[in-house]
Amino acid sequence: MSLVQRPLRTLILAAAVTLGVAVTAIVPAAEPASAATDSFRGVNWADARDNYVDGWVIPSGLTASDTYATVTTKSNGILAGFRDRLGANTVRLPINPQSVNSSWWNAYRGTIDSALNGGMKVILSYWEADNRKDGFVDDDAAWNTMWDTVTRDYGAKTSVYFEPMNEPFGYSLTNWVALCSNWMSRHSSIPRGRVVVSGTGYNDDVTGVGAAGALDGTLLSLHFYGFWASSTTRAEWTENLRKRIGTHASRTIIDEAGSPMTTGLTYTGKQDGNQFTSYFAALTDFARSNRMGVVYWPGLRTGDTYSITRQSGDGLAVTNASGVTQLHWGWGL
Repeated sequence: MSLVQRPLRTLILAAAVTLGVAVTAIVPAAEPASAATDSFRGVNWADARDNYVDGWVIPSGLTASDTYATVTTKSNGILAGFRDRLGANTVRLPINPQSVNSSWWNAYRGTIDSALNGGMKVILSYWEADNRKDGFVDDDAAWNTMWDTVTRDYGAKTSVYFEPMNEPFGYSLTNWVALCSNWMSRHSSIPRGRVVVSGTGYNDDVTGVGAAGALDGTLLSLHFYGFWASSTTRAEWTENLRKRIGTHASRTIIDEAGSPMTTGLTYTGKQDGNQFTSYFAALTDFARSNRMGVVYWPGLRTGDTYSITRQSGDGLAVTNASGVTQLHWGWGL
């Protein structure tokens, strides 16, 4: 997520917006979208290349040659690390048509099944290809086929949530609402409380989708990052975040947000005076006080300075204990 490690995505985001965060523990059935979202305490498990890829999305630690059994075994160790080392109860995973409409889906399902068997919630989010990256669904027919397969396989699993698209920055609010409405019509068996509608732009504002009557009953997702502005006080970051949420905190999951974890920053103690410590403090304070879920970016991504864990043997090790403590605060622990 640094300018070096996530060059295309970071440069686009940094130029276009101004702010993103994390989630943890026990297991729960699907909840109505009108309730607080603080039961989502989780992390993103991401591809080392970022989730914008032209082929299969392969979260860090997995390989393209893995079978379902191998994916399951590897996932058991990594997901146990998220639960035991971080206290997470939610994992957000990327999907794309290349992954689902191919042989990889049979293997990749091992990750989802492992999470569910471990009592976790799963958010499945569509990411467009790296060679497109225009904020639109790349191929409507392939996208529909992908979601038909995913909802067929996991629609009956009440701990699986569906995010039609990650960062739909190509769409106007009207067109984005229409796309999500059509998605829900096509997949009408999925309860609205298990549909996660991304905010407009780079998921950076939920006020428009929150006010759209056509989306009533859905959950909303917001991204918020500390490299989107240069503020150094919690007050400034809090105001930045507040404007992006408006009156929709009770429906909103912050399903991407994170901060450098391997650069020596300490997130507890003095927080104002530094861009990232003040950002992370404001984010976690706001989430806690408004009972909002947070899904940290990333729980694991090889080579990413924001990654809050790293692989260690068959499991995970924490990269920044103070970061975990502050994340727990945001989770309401």
